[in-house]
Amino acid sequence: MRVSRFLVIPLLSVLSLVGLATSASAATGKYVALGDSYSSGLGAGSYGSSGSCKRSANAYPQLWANSHAPSAFSFVACSGAKTGDVLANQVGAVTADTALVTISIGGNDAGFAGVMTDCNTGSDSYCVQRNQQAQAYARNQLPPKLDQVYSQIRNRAPGARVLVVGYPHIYKLNGSCWAGLSETKRAAINQSSDVLAQVISGRAAAAGFTFVDGRTAFAGHEICASGTRWINSVVWPIEESYHPNVAGQNGGYFAAVRAVTG
Repeated sequence: MRVSRFLVIPLLSVLSLVGLATSASAATGKYVALGDSYSSGLGAGSYGSSGSCKRSANAYPQLWANSHAPSAFSFVACSGAKTGDVLANQVGAVTADTALVTISIGGNDAGFAGVMTDCNTGSDSYCVQRNQQAQAYARNQLPPKLDQVYSQIRNRAPGARVLVVGYPHIYKLNGSCWAGLSETKRAAINQSSDVLAQVISGRAAAAGFTFVDGRTAFAGHEICASGTRWINSVVWPIEESYHPNVAGQNGGYFAAVRAVTG
Protein backbone atom coordinates (compact mmCIF):
# COMPACT_ATOMS: atom_id res chain seq x y z
CA MET A 1 0.00 0.00 0.00
CA ARG A 2 1.32 3.41 -0.97
CA VAL A 3 1.32 5.98 1.84
CA SER A 4 0.45 9.55 0.98
CA ARG A 5 3.34 12.00 1.28
CA PHE A 6 0.98 14.22 3.28
CA LEU A 7 0.94 11.53 5.96
CA VAL A 8 4.65 10.69 5.77
CA ILE A 9 5.95 14.12 6.75
CA PRO A 10 3.88 14.44 9.95
CA LEU A 11 4.63 10.82 10.82
CA LEU A 12 8.37 11.36 10.48
CA SER A 13 8.11 14.44 12.66
CA VAL A 14 6.33 12.49 15.39
CA LEU A 15 8.87 9.68 15.22
CA SER A 16 11.71 12.18 15.46
CA LEU A 17 10.18 13.75 18.54
CA VAL A 18 9.67 10.34 20.13
CA GLY A 19 13.27 9.44 19.39
CA LEU A 20 14.51 12.68 20.91
CA ALA A 21 12.38 12.18 24.00
CA THR A 22 13.63 8.63 24.46
CA SER A 23 17.24 9.70 24.03
CA ALA A 24 16.85 12.59 26.46
CA SER A 25 15.21 10.32 29.02
CA ALA A 26 18.06 7.82 28.81
CA ALA A 27 20.64 10.57 29.12
CA THR A 28 19.06 12.38 32.05
CA GLY A 29 17.75 9.63 34.32
CA LYS A 30 18.78 9.40 37.94
CA TYR A 31 22.32 8.09 38.55
CA VAL A 32 23.49 6.54 41.84
CA ALA A 33 27.18 5.79 42.49
CA LEU A 34 27.80 3.18 45.19
CA GLY A 35 30.93 1.47 46.44
CA ASP A 36 34.31 1.81 48.04
CA SER A 37 37.41 3.97 47.53
CA TYR A 38 37.85 2.94 43.90
CA SER A 39 34.48 4.54 43.18
CA SER A 40 34.76 7.43 45.63
CA GLY A 41 38.02 8.52 44.01
CA LEU A 42 40.53 8.15 46.85
CA GLY A 43 43.89 8.86 45.30
CA ALA A 44 42.60 11.49 42.87
CA GLY A 45 42.39 14.47 45.28
CA SER A 46 39.80 17.26 45.47
CA TYR A 47 37.62 15.64 48.16
CA GLY A 48 35.63 18.74 49.06
CA SER A 49 33.52 18.33 52.20
CA SER A 50 33.14 14.53 51.93
CA GLY A 51 35.25 13.84 55.03
CA SER A 52 36.57 10.32 55.46
CA CYS A 53 34.56 9.07 52.47
CA LYS A 54 37.04 10.88 50.17
CA ARG A 55 34.64 11.55 47.31
CA SER A 56 36.75 13.18 44.64
CA ALA A 57 35.66 15.73 42.08
CA ASN A 58 37.92 13.74 39.75
CA ALA A 59 36.25 10.36 40.41
CA TYR A 60 34.60 8.61 37.47
CA PRO A 61 31.05 8.92 38.91
CA GLN A 62 31.42 12.70 39.13
CA LEU A 63 32.96 12.84 35.65
CA TRP A 64 30.05 10.83 34.25
CA ALA A 65 27.51 13.09 35.96
CA ASN A 66 29.30 16.19 34.67
CA SER A 67 29.23 14.92 31.09
CA HIS A 68 25.76 13.34 31.03
CA ALA A 69 23.73 15.72 33.22
CA PRO A 70 21.47 13.15 34.92
CA SER A 71 18.19 14.40 36.36
CA ALA A 72 19.49 13.48 39.81
CA PHE A 73 22.90 12.30 41.03
CA SER A 74 23.55 10.53 44.33
CA PHE A 75 27.28 10.05 44.93
CA VAL A 76 27.38 7.91 48.07
CA ALA A 77 30.45 5.73 47.48
CA CYS A 78 32.76 5.88 50.50
CA SER A 79 36.39 5.01 51.08
CA GLY A 80 36.79 1.90 53.20
CA ALA A 81 33.30 0.59 52.47
CA LYS A 82 32.50 -3.10 52.66
CA THR A 83 29.38 -4.87 51.44
CA GLY A 84 27.72 -4.35 54.84
CA ASP A 85 28.35 -0.61 54.62
CA VAL A 86 26.70 -0.45 51.21
CA LEU A 87 23.63 -2.19 52.63
CA ALA A 88 23.52 -0.04 55.76
CA ASN A 89 24.52 3.38 54.44
CA GLN A 90 24.42 3.57 50.65
CA VAL A 91 21.81 1.45 48.94
CA GLY A 92 18.99 3.61 50.31
CA ALA A 93 19.93 6.16 47.65
CA VAL A 94 18.72 3.70 45.00
CA THR A 95 15.05 4.38 44.30
CA ALA A 96 12.50 3.12 41.80
CA ASP A 97 13.24 5.98 39.40
CA THR A 98 16.97 5.23 39.26
CA ALA A 99 18.18 4.72 35.67
CA LEU A 100 21.85 3.92 36.27
CA VAL A 101 23.82 2.45 39.17
CA THR A 102 27.59 1.93 39.32
CA ILE A 103 29.31 0.03 42.11
CA SER A 104 32.74 -1.30 43.07
CA ILE A 105 32.75 -3.41 46.23
CA GLY A 106 34.37 -6.52 47.66
CA GLY A 107 38.04 -5.67 47.99
CA ASN A 108 37.75 -4.43 51.56
CA ASP A 109 35.66 -7.42 52.60
CA ALA A 110 38.54 -9.66 51.52
CA GLY A 111 41.05 -7.48 53.37
CA PHE A 112 43.20 -6.36 50.48
CA ALA A 113 44.21 -3.10 52.17
CA GLY A 114 45.87 -5.14 54.89
CA VAL A 115 47.39 -7.43 52.28
CA MET A 116 49.13 -4.49 50.61
CA THR A 117 50.53 -3.35 53.95
CA ASP A 118 51.80 -6.84 54.75
CA CYS A 119 53.38 -7.20 51.32
CA ASN A 120 55.27 -3.96 51.86
CA THR A 121 56.54 -4.95 55.30
CA GLY A 122 56.88 -8.76 55.10
CA SER A 123 58.77 -11.38 53.16
CA ASP A 124 57.89 -12.79 49.75
CA SER A 125 56.47 -15.94 51.32
CA TYR A 126 54.35 -13.96 53.78
CA CYS A 127 53.00 -11.76 50.99
CA VAL A 128 52.04 -14.82 48.95
CA GLN A 129 50.40 -16.38 52.01
CA ARG A 130 48.38 -13.25 52.77
CA ASN A 131 47.20 -13.03 49.17
CA GLN A 132 46.16 -16.68 49.23
CA GLN A 133 44.15 -16.05 52.40
CA ALA A 134 42.38 -13.09 50.83
CA GLN A 135 41.73 -15.06 47.66
CA ALA A 136 40.19 -17.90 49.66
CA TYR A 137 37.89 -15.39 51.35
CA ALA A 138 36.92 -13.93 47.99
CA ARG A 139 36.07 -17.35 46.57
CA ASN A 140 34.26 -18.79 49.57
CA GLN A 141 32.76 -15.97 51.64
CA LEU A 142 32.40 -12.98 49.37
CA PRO A 143 29.81 -14.37 46.87
CA PRO A 144 26.78 -14.38 49.22
CA LYS A 145 27.69 -10.89 50.42
CA LEU A 146 27.75 -9.62 46.85
CA ASP A 147 24.46 -11.37 46.16
CA GLN A 148 22.84 -9.49 49.06
CA VAL A 149 24.03 -6.15 47.72
CA TYR A 150 23.05 -6.86 44.13
CA SER A 151 19.63 -8.16 45.21
CA GLN A 152 18.94 -4.97 47.15
CA ILE A 153 19.88 -2.83 44.16
CA ARG A 154 17.62 -4.78 41.82
CA ASN A 155 14.71 -4.82 44.28
CA ARG A 156 14.91 -1.07 44.76
CA ALA A 157 15.31 -0.20 41.09
CA PRO A 158 13.96 -2.99 38.87
CA GLY A 159 14.47 -1.00 35.69
CA ALA A 160 17.93 0.40 36.38
CA ARG A 161 21.02 -0.41 34.38
CA VAL A 162 23.67 -1.61 36.83
CA LEU A 163 27.39 -1.53 36.07
CA VAL A 164 29.64 -3.49 38.44
CA VAL A 165 33.08 -1.93 38.14
CA GLY A 166 36.02 -4.24 38.86
CA TYR A 167 39.50 -3.66 40.23
CA PRO A 168 42.60 -3.25 38.05
CA HIS A 169 45.86 -5.13 38.14
CA ILE A 170 48.10 -3.06 40.39
CA TYR A 171 51.35 -3.95 38.62
CA LYS A 172 52.68 -4.44 35.13
CA LEU A 173 54.70 -7.63 35.55
CA ASN A 174 58.25 -7.64 34.16
CA GLY A 175 57.83 -3.90 33.82
CA SER A 176 60.12 -0.92 34.21
CA CYS A 177 60.34 -0.68 38.01
CA TRP A 178 63.84 -1.12 39.42
CA ALA A 179 62.86 -0.75 43.06
CA GLY A 180 59.93 -1.55 45.32
CA LEU A 181 58.20 -4.88 45.77
CA SER A 182 59.69 -8.04 44.32
CA GLU A 183 58.27 -9.60 41.18
CA THR A 184 56.99 -12.47 43.35
CA LYS A 185 54.96 -10.06 45.45
CA ARG A 186 53.68 -8.19 42.42
CA ALA A 187 52.52 -11.41 40.78
CA ALA A 188 50.71 -12.51 43.95
CA ILE A 189 48.91 -9.17 44.20
CA ASN A 190 47.86 -9.29 40.54
CA GLN A 191 46.57 -12.82 41.06
CA SER A 192 44.32 -11.46 43.78
CA SER A 193 42.92 -8.96 41.29
CA ASP A 194 42.20 -11.88 38.97
CA VAL A 195 40.36 -13.81 41.68
CA LEU A 196 38.29 -10.77 42.60
CA ALA A 197 37.42 -10.23 38.94
CA GLN A 198 36.36 -13.86 38.55
CA VAL A 199 34.16 -13.81 41.65
CA ILE A 200 32.64 -10.37 41.15
CA SER A 201 31.96 -10.82 37.45
CA GLY A 202 30.30 -14.16 38.14
CA ARG A 203 27.93 -12.77 40.74
CA ALA A 204 27.23 -9.69 38.60
CA ALA A 205 26.27 -11.92 35.68
CA ALA A 206 24.01 -14.00 37.92
CA ALA A 207 22.22 -10.79 38.90
CA GLY A 208 21.88 -9.68 35.30
CA PHE A 209 24.31 -6.80 35.75
CA THR A 210 27.11 -5.63 33.44
CA PHE A 211 30.70 -6.16 34.60
CA VAL A 212 33.25 -3.49 33.67
CA ASP A 213 36.68 -5.10 33.91
CA GLY A 214 39.16 -2.82 35.63
CA ARG A 215 42.07 -4.93 34.43
CA THR A 216 41.22 -4.15 30.82
CA ALA A 217 40.50 -0.50 31.56
CA PHE A 218 43.94 0.04 33.12
CA ALA A 219 45.98 -2.28 30.87
CA GLY A 220 49.32 -0.70 30.02
CA HIS A 221 49.01 1.93 32.75
CA GLU A 222 49.66 -0.07 35.92
CA ILE A 223 52.54 0.57 38.33
CA CYS A 224 55.77 -0.39 36.53
CA ALA A 225 54.20 0.12 33.09
CA SER A 226 56.37 2.02 30.63
CA GLY A 227 53.57 4.42 29.72
CA THR A 228 51.66 6.90 31.86
CA ARG A 229 50.82 5.26 35.18
CA TRP A 230 47.21 5.52 36.27
CA ILE A 231 47.68 3.95 39.71
CA ASN A 232 49.56 5.49 42.62
CA SER A 233 52.51 3.59 44.04
CA VAL A 234 53.39 4.37 47.67
CA VAL A 235 52.49 8.04 48.14
CA TRP A 236 51.63 10.47 50.90
CA PRO A 237 49.06 10.49 52.42
CA ILE A 238 49.63 6.77 52.63
CA GLU A 239 45.93 5.88 52.24
CA GLU A 240 46.09 7.11 48.64
CA SER A 241 48.64 4.44 47.74
CA TYR A 242 47.57 1.75 45.27
CA HIS A 243 44.55 3.73 44.10
CA PRO A 244 43.78 5.27 40.72
CA ASN A 245 45.09 8.80 40.27
CA VAL A 246 43.38 11.57 38.30
CA ALA A 247 44.43 10.07 34.96
CA GLY A 248 43.26 6.62 36.06
CA GLN A 249 39.82 7.78 37.08
CA ASN A 250 39.46 9.59 33.76
CA GLY A 251 41.30 7.50 31.18
CA GLY A 252 40.64 4.21 32.96
CA TYR A 253 37.32 4.03 34.75
CA PHE A 254 35.41 6.92 33.18
CA ALA A 255 36.39 5.86 29.68
CA ALA A 256 35.38 2.26 30.38
CA VAL A 257 32.01 3.22 31.86
CA ARG A 258 31.33 5.67 29.05
CA ALA A 259 32.12 2.95 26.51
CA VAL A 260 29.18 0.99 27.95
CA THR A 261 26.70 3.80 28.54
CA GLY A 262 27.59 6.07 25.65
